Amino acid sequence: LASPETSVSVSPHNAAIALAKAPGSTGHWQKFCFGLDASSALQERLFVSEENVDGFLDAVSCPSSCSQSALESQPLIEVLDVTEDRIQIRLK
Repeated sequence: LASPETSVSVSPHNAAIALAKAPGSTGHWQKFCFGLDASSALQERLFVSEENVDGFLDAVSCPSSCSQSALESQPLIEVLDVTEDRIQIRLK
């Protein structure tokens, strides 16, 4: 992480933490963990990426006993583009 670019904003009902990658770090972050402190059980959250969406869909897909019509009615989620500024997803 790049310390000077990291910021915290806290309000009575919300908290926002902006993190910046250190120079030389490349690629998208896959996940982040958070909690009260490092010694407590941290919760994990995934960033939206094609790999994470595919993994989520695989985890919640119908078991082999599902009918073909149930499988066909499942939405198709495709991650089209992920940049620093936006994420573009198509749902069919």
